[in-house]
Formats: sequence, structure tokens, C-alpha cells
Amino acid sequence: MSTKPLTIGFLAKAAEVNIETIRYYQRIDLITEPEKPAQGYRVYPQTTLKRIKFIKRAQQLGFSLQEIAELLALGEANCADVRLKAEQKCAQIDKQINDLTKLRLNLQEMINTCKSQSSSNHCSIVETLSAP
Repeated sequence: MSTKPLTIGFLAKAAEVNIETIRYYQRIDLITEPEKPAQGYRVYPQTTLKRIKFIKRAQQLGFSLQEIAELLALGEANCADVRLKAEQKCAQIDKQINDLTKLRLNLQEMINTCKSQSSSNHCSIVETLSAP
């Protein structure tokens, strides 16, 4: 751990985020802004760094900031509720994968049709997309 006080700049660097990200998280109450001393800079506790890292990891897993706020509100003491949220996110991701697979198959079908019916007068992909 660094011995430097966690001012907003050092916090941003340690958390590998932009200073504006920290300010945004403060505005939407994901993290709290420390009191500004009469002289000097605000100093953030190590728990803020841990919280930002939690937020970034949860985003990588597909959670929205609203969902992350809900997870943080539940806290560690509500493991069953957190697990339910994670299961719901897994189901949502599975649905998105299924939907994207269908989209890819439809697009691949249009590409294959275009290859087999190549014409300089019209494009079968544009024709298919233009159909009512």
C-alpha cells in the first residue's frame, strides 16, 4: 500500500479511473466525498479505493451502476439476496447471448444469400432490410 494520502488524484490513479469518474460516483452517491479541511485537500479513506475497485469489477461482469448501487446497499450480510441478483444477471446475459446468436444467424443468412445472388443491379441485403 502506498503511504501517500489518497487525494482525488492519487485515488484515481490507484483505482485506475479518471478523476471525473470519482466525481460522478460521488454525485450519484456510490461513494462519499470526504469533508474538505480548512487547508489542504480532501483525503479519501482506503475503503473508498476498495469500493471503486468493487464498482469497476461489477461493471466488467455486466452490472449497471444502478444494479451496483443495489448490491452495495445489500452489503455482505445479505449474501442470499446478492446471490439472487447475480443469478438474475446471469439469466439476463444468457438471454442476450441467445438474442445475439439469433441476430448473427439472420445476418449470416443475408450475407450468404447476397453471395449466391450477386447482382450489380440490386443488393439483396438492402432489399431484405428495406422490406416491410
